[in-house]
Amino acid sequence: MKSVLMLKHIKVENANAISGLTYGFPAISNFLGFTHALSRTLQRKHNLALGGCAVICHQHHVNAYQPAGWGDYVFSLTRNPLTKEAKTAAFVEEGRMHMDVSLLVECDFSDEDFDFNTGSDTQDVKCFQDFIREAALMQRLAGGTVQSIKDVVFAHVPDRSDELNRFTRNHLFKLLPGFALVDRSELLKNHFDVLKVDKPEIEMIDAWLDFCALRQKARPEIKEGEMPNEDTSASWEYVPKPAKGWLVPIAIGFKAISPLYDGGEVARARDPNTPFRFVESAYGIGEWLGLHRIRDLDQLFWRYEVVGDFYLWRNQYAPQPQVNNNQSDQ
Repeated sequence: MKSVLMLKHIKVENANAISGLTYGFPAISNFLGFTHALSRTLQRKHNLALGGCAVICHQHHVNAYQPAGWGDYVFSLTRNPLTKEAKTAAFVEEGRMHMDVSLLVECDFSDEDFDFNTGSDTQDVKCFQDFIREAALMQRLAGGTVQSIKDVVFAHVPDRSDELNRFTRNHLFKLLPGFALVDRSELLKNHFDVLKVDKPEIEMIDAWLDFCALRQKARPEIKEGEMPNEDTSASWEYVPKPAKGWLVPIAIGFKAISPLYDGGEVARARDPNTPFRFVESAYGIGEWLGLHRIRDLDQLFWRYEVVGDFYLWRNQYAPQPQVNNNQSDQ
């Protein structure tokens, strides 16, 4: 990665808030797709391509409400126009949300590769930033409308480690308050391995639900030596998640459920010239991290990855080792 492209504070209205079994924030595929579409425009016009992207959320609002003022939330739906028979159209449940996000996009090129030919490096960079802003405003992000982009910044990434740390700190701190989404699916695997020790028949979805579900358990209010019964009063408390952190269930890709068919072999495929296969969503665990905790910029970037029959969106985040400041001097 020679440079990084920063699209700061992208305000999006009516973005898709549902991703398979999860809801509340668009899947990473929406942001990678947005970057890919931007890259195709850039490649067609200036023969430059973009890489992976990092997602930073500043604010979000899911269009949902509680009908009774308490209890479960439901999505705020829109009334569709009447059908051609002048009858009420059926409701199609759609989860929509408004959000304010920033994207960091990795670039394997520098300002020396620009072809604007203005005669000034500073002016070339400005032309590139204006081109990206105009192209991004013409696209949709997660199905939503891009209302505005506060700023577009193109910056060279230093090679030296000390300069890179300063670069990461300076640019990420300018995006505060904000939280970056990273992949923590290794926590799911670790939890699954622990559960299988006592319950060999347990499945991965049971471990995944331990991260997703809000569970409570009863603590009987009894005296020592007494046994609880159906009349015993109890206080309810939440069961903690298997690991610490702002952990959320996320879609991380697709799993193939069919052979790979040749182009045109499957009827009504979107592209008759491209090989085709049926897939189902794959899920993992993500974590929202405060930007002040990020030390390595490269660990924030999500990229496409193919592993066997899995088509994944992954990043290489590794948590920093915890330092115990309470240890006494020996």
